[in-house]
Amino acid sequence: MTIQEKPPEPHDAPLPQTAGARAEEAGAVLDVDLTALRANYDILCRRALPVDTAAVVKADGYGLGLEPIVQALLKAGCKVFFVADLGEARRARAVAPDADVYVLGGPPPGTGPAFAELRVRPVLSSLIMLAEWDRFVADSGWDGGAALQIDTGINRLGLTIDEAVALTPRIQLQKHGITLVMSHFACAETANHPANDKQIRAFRDLRVLFRGITASLANSSGIFLGDGALCDLVRPGAALYGVNPTPASHNPMRPVVTLRAPVLQVRDLARGDQVGYGATWTAAKASRIAVIGVGYADGYHRFGSSADGKTGAHVLIDGTRCPLAGRISMDLMAIDVTGLPERAVQRGTYVTLIGDKLTVDDVAKTWGTIGYEVLTSLGGRYHRRYYES
Repeated sequence: MTIQEKPPEPHDAPLPQTAGARAEEAGAVLDVDLTALRANYDILCRRALPVDTAAVVKADGYGLGLEPIVQALLKAGCKVFFVADLGEARRARAVAPDADVYVLGGPPPGTGPAFAELRVRPVLSSLIMLAEWDRFVADSGWDGGAALQIDTGINRLGLTIDEAVALTPRIQLQKHGITLVMSHFACAETANHPANDKQIRAFRDLRVLFRGITASLANSSGIFLGDGALCDLVRPGAALYGVNPTPASHNPMRPVVTLRAPVLQVRDLARGDQVGYGATWTAAKASRIAVIGVGYADGYHRFGSSADGKTGAHVLIDGTRCPLAGRISMDLMAIDVTGLPERAVQRGTYVTLIGDKLTVDDVAKTWGTIGYEVLTSLGGRYHRRYYES
């Protein structure tokens, strides 16, 4: 299948799958390439062979819309999904009635009946949580299973290794109720970090004690750490959506997201004119700026602001990189288009904020953050289009 690298322009005919604001009423258009998403899933599946590959669709499908993302991944053959909370589990179950759905945050007190109703599995990360869950299972007779989260070094949620070892006699019981044991890497994005090998060895020892139960350690970057990290099930998240799982080398993933916005106004400036709040950007010569209707209320962070045209974010106009001018405000940003022909930038000209040769990771770098945050910040005011390339 051919992957189309450039999505349709926002003024093309409306696509059948859309969400968010109406196209004619939105300040920007967010395109999500479902073919590229499935291609990324396939890349990760092949990399992880012969183990199974799940998909992490928490945070509303990493900001892209949980339902269409789950539907697309189902078509790719995914059968196991991880979400953050019960609300996301409810949405995932509505479009994936037969998939295994795990809730990473576990069951809040008293929510056992909701888990049973939805047929979703909690990830249990403490002895208190396990005791509460066991009490619900004993009272209800529900036998849908649960996962155990074991902390091997990240020091967030999870049973300690000693607590997990103390539970191993439980798996000798006919109805032990554990369908998955899992842990999470702290430093997988840095391939040679010593913490990776330490966690792999710790989890390998635990797998021996929990023999017969599916084990999962690798996230997106963990899939690229070698066979020792793969176990029985891998759980990619960000890489599915185009974020580079191997930051020190070439990105093996396809771009999934394109964000474009139309120019609202073009302004001519004299030398010395200043732009935006705080007057942080000053025209060094006669200049032109273009203003678009995207700002930090749309999830385009203020950290991308530029006072000098060198630091800060850039956008693309007809393939040319153009720097921001001044501070990003709530609903607007200004772009220095002085070097472009006048005919190339007019009211209605589309500006690319993410896409083409401006990746999610490129934007993240100018914000001083990671691609995960860029994706999950994408605002709800965009017109969203889901298409097959």
